[in-house]
Amino acid sequence: MKKLEEAIEVKVRFSEVDSMGIIWHGAYVKYFEDAREAFGKKYNLGYLYIHSNGFYAPLVDLNFKYKQPLKYEDTMLVKITFIPTEAAKIIFEYEIRNAKTGELCTTGKSVQVFLDANYQLVLFNPPFYTKWKEING
Repeated sequence: MKKLEEAIEVKVRFSEVDSMGIIWHGAYVKYFEDAREAFGKKYNLGYLYIHSNGFYAPLVDLNFKYKQPLKYEDTMLVKITFIPTEAAKIIFEYEIRNAKTGELCTTGKSVQVFLDANYQLVLFNPPFYTKWKEING
């Protein structure tokens, strides 16, 4: 499968920093979510598309590794990369870099699974996802 990725720029807002003046750790969840939404728009794998096919894709694993802090008014580049797998999962890896210096600040990974309309775990790739992987491979 070809490498599928997207990147967005985000400027750190005052409401996202803690008393030390650096990004509060909980804000990274939103940055990764923003990257997933941008990826979904670019590659037609957004939440509404998944839902329109009768499925949900909740997060079941989300992790971060902090390398360097970002501060109020810094601009970051959030890169998201799709990680192919045969399993019925959507896996992404993330990199956040200081847009000015290029310095790596944070890495992360997320895993989403599929639930059917009755919120039951789906163990096999839904047909729309299999087709999506074929088109984007």
